[in-house]
Amino acid sequence: VGLSPNLDRQTMAEFSQKRGKRRSDEGLGSMVDFLLANARLVLGVGGAAVLGIATLAVKRFIDRATSPRDEDDTKADSWKELSLLKATPHLQPRPPPAALSQPVLPLVPSSSAPEGPAETDPEVTPQLSSPAPLCLTLQERLLAFERDRVTIPAAQVALAKQLAGDIALELQAYFRSKFPELPFGAFVPGGPLYDGLQAGAADHVRLLVPLVLEPGLWSLVPGVDTVARDPRCWAVRRTQLEFCPRGSSPWDRFLVGGYLSSRVLLELLRKALAASVNWPAIGSLLGCLIRPSMASEELLLEVQHERLELTVAVLVAVPGVDADDRLLLAWPLEGLAGNLWLQDLYPVEAARLRALDDHDAGTRRRLLLLLCAVCRGCSALGQLGRGHLTQVVLRLGEDNVDWTEEALGERFLQALELLIGSLEQASLPCHFNPSVNLFSSLREEEIDDIGYALYSGLQEPEGLL
Repeated sequence: VGLSPNLDRQTMAEFSQKRGKRRSDEGLGSMVDFLLANARLVLGVGGAAVLGIATLAVKRFIDRATSPRDEDDTKADSWKELSLLKATPHLQPRPPPAALSQPVLPLVPSSSAPEGPAETDPEVTPQLSSPAPLCLTLQERLLAFERDRVTIPAAQVALAKQLAGDIALELQAYFRSKFPELPFGAFVPGGPLYDGLQAGAADHVRLLVPLVLEPGLWSLVPGVDTVARDPRCWAVRRTQLEFCPRGSSPWDRFLVGGYLSSRVLLELLRKALAASVNWPAIGSLLGCLIRPSMASEELLLEVQHERLELTVAVLVAVPGVDADDRLLLAWPLEGLAGNLWLQDLYPVEAARLRALDDHDAGTRRRLLLLLCAVCRGCSALGQLGRGHLTQVVLRLGEDNVDWTEEALGERFLQALELLIGSLEQASLPCHFNPSVNLFSSLREEEIDDIGYALYSGLQEPEGLL
């Protein structure tokens, strides 16, 4: 019983040591002495084999901490050591408590001693056999988790879509009356809920508010070519000023330095949503309570219905300015990138996952839903959002491997390993824009916490479900 916490701490130290952030060699040596002493007390003579395996694993940890090695060799041994430690605690430590407790039970009914073993054997057998099928039943546990924690009732999905569609119509009518000079396109609700990529609850919808820009008057400039040097973003530049001077376009009022400013436009719309829209009247009409979120810099609407709670993200967008049909969003960015537009890769990523699954009847999208639900239910993994997990599934999904339902458990473990490897390097490149590192916003402490939780999950995958 005392061995498992020490193994957990050793796993955390092993993850952090790879990133150069943990204890000295003397600290590791004292931990080993403490670990082995506890192992002898718990396992006794009968656990000599287990003790030898644990000693070998600890020595490997110390060798890697004290002698630099090639990164590829370190990663290769990492999974071997983790699998070794994963198998060890379930084979021997549980029987000794059962064996010690077994003679205690017959002491009271001493007259029926011959019947004692026959009554206690059925109790001991489940203790010995229950840990054994953990790896074998991971597939079944994943399917049960999918049924209980991932799948959203159809009635809830339909209600969320109905509310989002009604809010879109009301908001579009308000914008046209409040800003008749600004040409907006049709307000379109969408997002993971509409693409079958929402896990657990129908609680989030994207509402695109597209700007209609005049053809030939606007062009896109990559963010890396601006003073912000941000590969995630693009600048929308006003062109043809010699033929169509400033003021010819209704969007010219939002220009900053010759570029369409997302920040200025967001400030205008945020004030309108917070102060000008009659949300009580709209909510009464739709049978719900609607209020804008004042705590977020994003344009969010919080919807409370008697059967669900929904967040509607109002996304001001610039669609299809160039031939590549990029979708750019007005996003609250900081610093020099404040006036730029964030490229939204969600539609491209969702379409790619759908195409890959359609090609081989695969389960990539189901794997993404499982990972999203796992991270949603684990506070330590809360920093891993849909964007991070999508990159992992896309990277795995491009490989020509088995993506049938029978291999879902194997792909799940593979996704955990890929996440851990990316955390060790503090790097998760965007699938469609490799120059963007999606882990760049995580702090060192957050990376350590996430890495430890994933290491623990790799040893005990069922603990995440």
